[in-house]
Amino acid sequence: MFIDTHCHLDAAEFDGQHDAIVRAAQAAGIGALVLPAIECGNFAAVQALGARYPNCAPAYGIHPMYVDRATPADLDALRSYLARPECVAVGEIGLDFFVDGYDQEKQEYYFSEQLKLARELDLPVLLHIRRAQDVVLKHLRQARVRGGIAHAFNGSVQQAQEFIKLGFKLSFGGAMTYTRATRLRELAATLPPNSIVLETDAPDIPPDFLQRGQSNKPEYLPRIAQTLAELRGVALDEIARMTTENVLSVLPRLRTIIAAK
Repeated sequence: MFIDTHCHLDAAEFDGQHDAIVRAAQAAGIGALVLPAIECGNFAAVQALGARYPNCAPAYGIHPMYVDRATPADLDALRSYLARPECVAVGEIGLDFFVDGYDQEKQEYYFSEQLKLARELDLPVLLHIRRAQDVVLKHLRQARVRGGIAHAFNGSVQQAQEFIKLGFKLSFGGAMTYTRATRLRELAATLPPNSIVLETDAPDIPPDFLQRGQSNKPEYLPRIAQTLAELRGVALDEIARMTTENVLSVLPRLRTIIAAK
């Protein structure tokens, strides 16, 4: 069994396809999908998908690329969603210093406030980190949350070690399948086995085996996992076992979802 730790099933690209996508994921051996929200406006959609599909687990957060239209009142709404028993994490939250014109001060404000909620409610965190590794680490050292997952990790070995020390697993997906991603593939091959989880980030970050313009989907996770198996020189079954154990250790509420299947 595999777990997709990051899938945006509510994305517009998947409108009208939810049943088919979830069925295909189940047929491919995906035991659970984590659905992170990105802003207050899609909390309800993510919650509804989690209620409709027993193997889909919602997480709620305000993504750094959406803070420009966030308000402090959104944090109150977020807190109410995070208090729901089906919520497995705070996320997707973090910092993104890649896109031109970003508001670092506003990003850091919402990130800090959401880390406070994670600590208050004792929830793990799903981190978005793009060109902001060290600043994210600074906030995590101050907040001392219970850990979580660094989504689409692409930092250095030293940064990876710091995230691991703070209780985070590092997530790998479609980017790892590209042979030119040498640094990322070296990380995937050499990091401690108990530090790695898998994701698709569907419909984004399509793997190398898809044609140009095709959307990523959770059913492709085993093929992504095969790349990890080859990089580490182990069987695919071992990757499934290892990464599933790692996810359940850092997102413990997922155990209830899987046990109910």
